[in-house]
Amino acid sequence: MQAINILNKKKCPQHIAIIMDGNRRWAQKQGKKGIIGHKAGVNVVKTIIHSCIKYKLKVLTLYAFSSENWKRSPSEIIFIMKLFKYILNNEINNFIKYRIKINVIGDKTVLDTDLQKSIIRAEKLTKHNHVLIVNLAINYGGKSDIIYGIKNIIKQVYKKKITIQDITEKTFTKYLALHDVPPIDLVIRTGGNIRISNFFIWQIAYAELYFTNILWPDFNEKCFLHALENYCQRQRRFGGNVAI
Repeated sequence: MQAINILNKKKCPQHIAIIMDGNRRWAQKQGKKGIIGHKAGVNVVKTIIHSCIKYKLKVLTLYAFSSENWKRSPSEIIFIMKLFKYILNNEINNFIKYRIKINVIGDKTVLDTDLQKSIIRAEKLTKHNHVLIVNLAINYGGKSDIIYGIKNIIKQVYKKKITIQDITEKTFTKYLALHDVPPIDLVIRTGGNIRISNFFIWQIAYAELYFTNILWPDFNEKCFLHALENYCQRQRRFGGNVAI
């Protein structure tokens, strides 16, 4: 497989979203604690970010921690939150160097104060970067996102800023996460599970889905390019008859 075959600009996805699944199972296979899998997963995130920059992709959205992940053990949750904080604080120079814009999506109000401060700092210091936008979905759920959007659009109607007749798919989308970036073209899920797990339900309506059995810590640039190649071979119809 040659990268040149993938980079057909007319077909290459500009917004890729990844459900990073398999960290704990990877660690278990190695006879290690689950947190080791999360550490290994961070290295893969770095690899994929650099691949996106290398191949001039525009937006990368990562499902880092879902609103359902709070059901995990307290010790694992504490470790994951510390890992988020470490990445945001210690990788900031690389974000700036490579012109990466960081956005954190989800309900941040329940996160600890230090992590919230790290998020605010990272977003502030990278807000003008434009080479690659990286959206980190932390404490995010697709259903909650839609409910949040409904509540906000109702407020706008109540304040008479818009009318019910003004509400369309396009206007509603503006009240949801990711409204200010290109639509998701491709969703990649590692780890073998074939489901979307409450991941940007509205936003992936016409996205192409790619599932792989490879566990996230084993996912590398070659695997990523294979997913892109698979995408480029598909015909997107968006509900119509004409392939795009």
